[in-house]
Amino acid sequence: MKSFLTILTMLCALWFAPANAEQPLGSSLNGLLDYAREHNPELAAARYESVAAQQRAEPAGALPDPVLRTELLDITNQGMTGPNLLPGQGGGTRYLLMQSLPWFGKRDLQRSVAAAQASQSDGQIAASWAELASRIKQAYAMHYNATASAHLARQTLVLLDNLEQSAQTRYAGGLGTQQDVIRAQIEKSMLRGELIALQKEEHHSHARLNSLLARPAYALLADPAQLRDLPPAAKLDEQALRERLRARNPQLQIAEANIQSAEKGRDLAYINRYPGFTLGVAPTQSGSAVRSWDLMLELNIPLQQSSRRAQEREAEAMLSASNARKEALLNQTQSDLSEALSALETARQTAALIATRLLPQAELIWQSALAGYETGKVEFAMLIEAQKQILKVRQQQLQTQTDMQLRLADIEKLLGEEL
Repeated sequence: MKSFLTILTMLCALWFAPANAEQPLGSSLNGLLDYAREHNPELAAARYESVAAQQRAEPAGALPDPVLRTELLDITNQGMTGPNLLPGQGGGTRYLLMQSLPWFGKRDLQRSVAAAQASQSDGQIAASWAELASRIKQAYAMHYNATASAHLARQTLVLLDNLEQSAQTRYAGGLGTQQDVIRAQIEKSMLRGELIALQKEEHHSHARLNSLLARPAYALLADPAQLRDLPPAAKLDEQALRERLRARNPQLQIAEANIQSAEKGRDLAYINRYPGFTLGVAPTQSGSAVRSWDLMLELNIPLQQSSRRAQEREAEAMLSASNARKEALLNQTQSDLSEALSALETARQTAALIATRLLPQAELIWQSALAGYETGKVEFAMLIEAQKQILKVRQQQLQTQTDMQLRLADIEKLLGEEL
């Protein structure tokens, strides 16, 4: 029986040993993030859209193309000949070259509006990556939870196998009851049922990760080796993180670019009060020589002032809406940050309590029950209950570790960068 006690003690010591994974992709979070950065199509689409938006800035401030008009004058030579469509053969040919010119400063404003829209696209890249990275981090943590929970359940089944064998040995020797054997078998059946559910969750988290990586759901992934280390408490100061949020949050960057675009759009609406110009030069050809030159100036007259005032009021309203939207977004993101920090701290304290109090206590109860069972002072039911208690505590510890990773991913998503 002493050898049995030694074996069970060793099994308990190795209960939560991590599995060794050799496959490169999936074993670490950084590898998954690097892969997604290069292969995710949604992120690639955001990059292409940003390039397209940047290319709009130059044509937005460019002059319109000039217009060349050719007029054949008196093509019948006052009725003396048939129609002649060759330049210089009729009564004369007039060439008119025209160039439209907007009011001073209008081109710069149009270019500024396009540049602000390009900044929105840049912010969208950062927002897309922050969202994708957060989802990968959370999926990785859930995948780790599922695989580690399944690993823990398999180790527990091995332990229950040994307990069942011990109960059968004691029953055969007249030291135990058949109920002890049946109780061990029932616990094994229940744990196998839990393992089936864990294997399903493991499959789902595997497929979810592959989806985020733009890979087939069934593509191979290594089991996650370990969770990320949490940042030190000094990096989780709420006031400092609020400042970083205001400066780096991708959604706030997009909102600020919207404000800039609305401001330039308002200025553009006001400058539309003034007319645009069209300048032209018109040489007239008679025979084979140019005999005269004309100049032309054309103005569009901004008479529809009520329409322009409505456009100006629209632009002012859009600017106010952009400012209000940014303020609401700032309040919401700060609230989300505070909640995530509080949840992370709660999970950290819970993890510390489990590691320093609950788990050592559960292990002591298990060791005591095991020793008592060996000497016949403790019933088998108490041994099973001690085993179930330590399993429950380890599951709580694993879930708390996962919760901390989920909250950390939320915080980094809000900041737009890793801590």
